[in-house]
Parts: sequence; C-alpha cells; structure tokens
Amino acid sequence: MKADTLLRNLRIAGRDGPVDLAMTNGRIAAIGPALVCEAVEEEDFGGAFAFPGFVESHIHLDKACILGRCRICEGTLAEAVAETARAKAGFTEEDVHARASRVLDRAIVAGTTAMRSFVEVDPRAGMRSLAALLRLRAERAHAIDLQLCAFAQEGLTQEPETERMLDAALAAGADLVGGCPYTDPDPAAHVARIFDLAVAHGVDVDFHLDFDLDPSWSHLDLVVAETERRGWGGRVTIGHVTKLSMMAPVAVEAIGRRLASAGVALTVLPATDLFLTGRDHALARPRGLAPAHRLAGLGVTATVATNNVLNPFTPFGDASLGRMAGLYANVAQLASDAEIAAAFDMVGAAAARALRIDYGLAVGGPADVVVLDAADAVAAIRETAPPLAGWKRGRRSFVRLRPMLFEPDGGARPPAP
Repeated sequence: MKADTLLRNLRIAGRDGPVDLAMTNGRIAAIGPALVCEAVEEEDFGGAFAFPGFVESHIHLDKACILGRCRICEGTLAEAVAETARAKAGFTEEDVHARASRVLDRAIVAGTTAMRSFVEVDPRAGMRSLAALLRLRAERAHAIDLQLCAFAQEGLTQEPETERMLDAALAAGADLVGGCPYTDPDPAAHVARIFDLAVAHGVDVDFHLDFDLDPSWSHLDLVVAETERRGWGGRVTIGHVTKLSMMAPVAVEAIGRRLASAGVALTVLPATDLFLTGRDHALARPRGLAPAHRLAGLGVTATVATNNVLNPFTPFGDASLGRMAGLYANVAQLASDAEIAAAFDMVGAAAARALRIDYGLAVGGPADVVVLDAADAVAAIRETAPPLAGWKRGRRSFVRLRPMLFEPDGGARPPAP
C-alpha cells in the first residue's frame, strides 16, 4: 500500500495495543498494527495517544485579548458586558483579525481541529468583526474548521437594527445565529426572533442563557418550548446555565431529561463561570458550574469550552481545551476513570455532536489527527498532556517538540513516562 503519510505506534481509543495510521488524499486509508506501507512521510510516536482533535464549542474570538482596553473593578457579568460594549465601538477589522489570529493559532497548536466562535453584530461593532472572522476562517481553513455564530450580546427587541444586521450576517456567510435573552427587555420575544432568523436561513441556534445563581427564574423553558415548536431538536445549544449549580439534584435531573428529549445541547464555560459568579457570597462561594457530567448521563449532549480569553469576562486563557476539561474535572470533583473519560468526551466527540460535524478515526473518514503525549484519554486529562503534532485533512497543521532532559555527560533523554 502507498500513502501520503504514515503515523506509527499510536494508541487509539477502542484499539488494543499500538497501531499505525495511514493517510491518503485527506482521508484515513488504513488503521492497523505494523502496516506494510510505502509513505511519502513517516513518523513513529512510540505509543502516544491519537484522536481526531479537540472541538471548541463556544468561544468569542472577536472579544479576545482586550484586557488593556478595559477596567475590571467588580468582576461581575454586568461590568464585563458594559466594558466590552465600550471597547468594541473602537474595534477595526484589522484589530479584530490580529487578536483573533493570535487566539486561533494558539488553539491549533493546542490540538483543536474544529471551533465555533460567536461574533457580535450590532450598531456598536457594525459588521467589522464579522468581516475579520470571515477572512480568518478562509485563511486558516487548512488547519481548523471554524463555525461563526452571528450573535446579539446586548439585546435585540430594543434595537431593531441589530436584528437586521443578524439577518445580513447570515446572508454574508455566518453559519448560525445566537442570542442572549437575559440582556433583552423582552426575553421571550428575543428568543422567538432568534428562532425566526434560524428558520428563515435554515441554520442552528446557540444561546447564552441563565447566567447567574438565582434559580427562582429562568429563560430555559422559553428556549426548550421554541425548539419543540419549531422542530429544531438537535440544532440548539445553550451556554452557561449556571443556575443549575444552585438546584437540587432532583430538579437538575428533571431539566436534564427535558433537554435530552427536546434535543438541546449544553455548554459549560468553567473559566468564565467560576470567575464571574458567586462574588456576592463573602464565605463558601458556590462553584457556579452547571453539572455537565450529570446531564450527559441523562442523554444531554454536554460540552466544555473556553468562552473568553484575556478580556473582562475571563482575564486568563491559552485556548487549551485539554486544560479546560481538566479544570472542569477538578472543580466538579470527578475522580474515576469513567468520569475523566467523560470530561475528555466533552471537548471531543460530544462537542463535535453539538457542532454537527463529522468526527472519528475510521478508515475512509477525514484524516484529522492530533497526537497527545499520553497513553490514553484519561491520562491526557489527569496529566494535562501536551499535544505533539496534528494533521487536518491529511495535511500537517502543527508540531510541538517533546521536551528533553540533558545529562551531565552531555547526553539527552525525554522525561520518564
């Protein structure tokens, strides 16, 4: 057999022992032990773990890396929205492109092969951020698949121009539409109008929802009801939903069963949710993190994602989903191998289901491969294993050198496994 690229001695989920993987014309040509193959490029990974790459299900590339333009005094959601609204009025297309490029490149070398980014279109941002991210999507298409969600961060019903701009953004190439009912004076109308746009353009929907710790009220029912009424099951995602962290297990279970039945996916944003919530609790601050693993156990497509990088919503970040899944696992107090494997799934296969993209290492499938310096998915999360190399549709997209320790005699060796 001939191949473009042959990767030897990989460990892959569901396979006993190391295998080789051959790629030809952007597809996986063969997987098996000790393949007899003539390849243009060949590399031996010595038992490292391979998978199709991390999938970022919720990030804001347009608002990344603006800490120097914003004040963080209270560390609240309201402050973050206000400070970002003030800053984005000064965004230019080139500015957004430069900042988003920095984060997207970091995501690629962190092993991410697919991503969904929100992009705000409203009278303050105009269409400048969308134009920048449409350019970037084309420029990085060889290394990552980028979905763009035209997003109304600051309301809709009180600002009819935003609704017209969302419609124009979808016509211009945005992949889906999103809203934020808790910033709108009429949340129900906000949800309905976002669905109107989704149905008119035949696209998916992604809402920021229930982002506080007061379980006495919720907009979740509005989204679920519209999902069912429009027949949009499997095409709707909700992000944050931190109210769930303050509900009794029986109530969470009931909501989980309803989300699963309606086909509504959930995304948890650990870095942001932990940073912004619970600040009014002087002692024993709540974690403010929706129990995604419990909802996944009820059949909900549940994911973990980055949300923001270096801005008032999250003044941290490196676009590493392996690190983010580890943060979730630690805060959620996951311990067993099965629980840790579920956390890995939330930044991999489950996230791919939420984005409705092809995913998996299988003969004939897309040759999207990322190799981690770990024995398996569980070790990758427990040890925050660094990525070593990646391929997108059979083309090498990045490489990171393994560390070496130097001995007194001048010799060198990798760290002990």
